Amino acid sequence: MPNGLSGFIDRSEDTLQNLKADFIIVGAGSAGSVLAERLTANGRYSVLLLEAGGDDRRFFVQMPLGYGELFYDRAVNWGYLTEADPGLAGRQDYWPRGKLLGGSSSVNAMVYIRGHQADYDEWRASGNIGWGWDDVLPAFRAIEDNEAGENAFRGKGGPLFISANKKDLHPLVENFLAASKECGLPYNPDFNGLNQEGVGHYQMTIKGRRRNSTARAFLRPAMARKNLRVLKYAHVTKVLFSEGRAIGVEFASRGQTYQAHCAKEVVLSGGAVNSPQILQLSGIGPGANLTDLGITPMIDNPNVGAHLSDHQGINYTYEMMVPTYNNILRPWWGKLKVGIEYLLLGRGPLAKSINHAGGFFRSHPDLARPNMQLYFQAFSTVMPKPGQRPILTPDPFSGLSIGLSNCRPTSTGKITLASADPLVAPRIHANVFANDQDVAEMLDAVKFLRKIAAAGPMAKFIKQELRPGPMVTSDANLIADFRERSGTVYHPACSCRMGPDAASAVIDARLRVHGVGGLRVVDASSFPNQISGNLNGPTMMLAWKAAQIMLEDHAAL
Repeated sequence: MPNGLSGFIDRSEDTLQNLKADFIIVGAGSAGSVLAERLTANGRYSVLLLEAGGDDRRFFVQMPLGYGELFYDRAVNWGYLTEADPGLAGRQDYWPRGKLLGGSSSVNAMVYIRGHQADYDEWRASGNIGWGWDDVLPAFRAIEDNEAGENAFRGKGGPLFISANKKDLHPLVENFLAASKECGLPYNPDFNGLNQEGVGHYQMTIKGRRRNSTARAFLRPAMARKNLRVLKYAHVTKVLFSEGRAIGVEFASRGQTYQAHCAKEVVLSGGAVNSPQILQLSGIGPGANLTDLGITPMIDNPNVGAHLSDHQGINYTYEMMVPTYNNILRPWWGKLKVGIEYLLLGRGPLAKSINHAGGFFRSHPDLARPNMQLYFQAFSTVMPKPGQRPILTPDPFSGLSIGLSNCRPTSTGKITLASADPLVAPRIHANVFANDQDVAEMLDAVKFLRKIAAAGPMAKFIKQELRPGPMVTSDANLIADFRERSGTVYHPACSCRMGPDAASAVIDARLRVHGVGGLRVVDASSFPNQISGNLNGPTMMLAWKAAQIMLEDHAAL
């Protein structure tokens, strides 16, 4: 038997005493699920995976367009609120994060983007050896089962099927692509290939009629192995240490407190909010803040929770003269039609994300690479009900949205503890648009978005601009508008960032927490800097490489 496996014979969740494993992974999300699969594959090591949330086998989790129904569902979602943000006109922003098997990969919009090659070369240039583009490309290729096939950049036969998303798209996608071309953006057949710039169809983590989360692609196959135990509803409250080394974790489950111990390592994969929270609860973080809350600092590292980076997005919305998905998703008979189509044929709008197309562009021609991302959605929700994200009940007219988000914001925020109580949500200081550069780039970007809408292939079908509206034209008013209406596009990162020096980072290039043994952080919080695009793909890559690193390290012992 693998080391520590004796605690795995009885898989009942009632037997939570004396849990032992070689590795303990905290969080069964985009990173944790990949780690669990890779670390158990050779059969040598036992793994205990602790997830604060529950199961992913829910209808709206599995149905691709069902993610709108999960947006505010606290049964599967942490449902965080940020602190009031001056950059957002004093508003609090809502940050949904997955709280179930698969984590945010079970509730996201399923767009698969790797990021720009230069993003990773910047990782390596900042002292993180082994994380340049040439270093990470093999991991991306190994993960993928790319529907479009294999080439020098793309993989085939890996555990993660990636849909090319070329069928059953809304007809207005072609108008968007043509209008973008008139504005100077070329068609790009693969944002994850040689070049990122241009517009095209978004690839999706969808397989058949179902969401292809990391729980489905990685964790479910691994759960058949005897050397993996997965505990749901196990909320880790702190890491346990002995003589400067992590030896396990404490966790709460169904009103009781338990401990689990590891022979080798603890790996935090809770994401950009929860991983720094757990470190701080464990005494690793900004010492003065911890002391104020009655937590004895073990390692005073102000970088824990700092350097938080997130992409900010906004939609411009139009009333159309031709039908959009509003016309079919709004009425009861339309819901019935698409429901039958989905259940019987596995096709139609419910079998896809709402982001059929998009792309990347430079808000200024002097930039070396794209700094903005586009999203095309053939539906609109300018009249939402409070507390809802009504993807399945859009506006009662033909509406369309073109959105964008910044790729590499310079403004950074932080995650801090609100309480020493681990069940109290941490404070999220997003600090959006704090730097003039971010404001200037967004201003240029929204002006370009309007150019796309005004180009012939789009303009001929637009009845009127609804948001922000034709009266909003001056720079001051455009800036005021995106401060009042923009928000996260759900890509927080860098809050436990990687770097060679504890004076500016939390973990080293092998993802080990500076100053302690037996503890790593493997998730988007580990990123040294923000990625240009959606983060699910890069997070899976990071976890794949992390598992290789960990197996190498322990094979050498």
